[in-house]
Amino acid sequence: MTAPAKATSGGLVRRLGFGRVSLRRIGALGRAELVLLVRNRTAAITALLLPLATVGLFSTFLSGDGHVSTGALLATSMFGFVLLYVVYYNLVTTYVARREERVLKRLRTGVVTDGEILVGTAVPALVLALAQVVLTVVAATVLFDLPVPVNLPLLLVAVLAGGAVFVLLAAASSGFTRTVETAQITTMPVLILSMIGSGFTGSVDSLPDGVARVFQMLPLTPVLELVRLGWVGTTGAEAPRDFVGVLAEAGRPALIILLWLAVGVSATRRWFRWDTRR
Repeated sequence: MTAPAKATSGGLVRRLGFGRVSLRRIGALGRAELVLLVRNRTAAITALLLPLATVGLFSTFLSGDGHVSTGALLATSMFGFVLLYVVYYNLVTTYVARREERVLKRLRTGVVTDGEILVGTAVPALVLALAQVVLTVVAATVLFDLPVPVNLPLLLVAVLAGGAVFVLLAAASSGFTRTVETAQITTMPVLILSMIGSGFTGSVDSLPDGVARVFQMLPLTPVLELVRLGWVGTTGAEAPRDFVGVLAEAGRPALIILLWLAVGVSATRRWFRWDTRR
């Protein structure tokens, strides 16, 4: 990884730059990225419509799973597709585009820290994802007659933690991606594994033990489990619980998310590239 002398002299704290964070600089970067996102029709359509289209496709063969109704399963699955497309895929292409345009390298020679660059670039995707999550909750409550979330704080924590995990995975994946076009290939393992094994169509607990244990360790699986616990009080295998009761079930998926956050930070430090690959 090629880096200016200024950027390499501060060690790991400077490399990710989370020691001293300026919300003003992050906001300025985020506004600039939002303008670029709006101007890029392909990226905007991918972020806005692809999750809806994918959920629509999945809805043709979804059925209720245990104590989770078809409507609840469909609504909570939307959260997963938002994280995969709006956050992960969109950010891989964004990081690669800014790197190949030498924008990241120029930013790094100024006062902005590495962490501020990474977070500022991700702000539009995260805001858009959060907006789609809010709209999904409202729409599902009206269209599917779903109850209000059993534990709203847990639901919000799941969405925010999931967003952080997939921002870090996007940053790491961009290091293996030479061009924006090849992102369709380099992101495929995460996208396909998540759609197959992360419980989009129901709880993974109903699968054979060995397969279930593997699928439970995927980055998106614990996020969806916390989303369903926070919204309907169950992942499908157990009877719904109340506000306090779901916390007992949230320990394992929360721990897995923390492990993925650690993996994401380590992978970003090792593989994220600031200079062009051409």
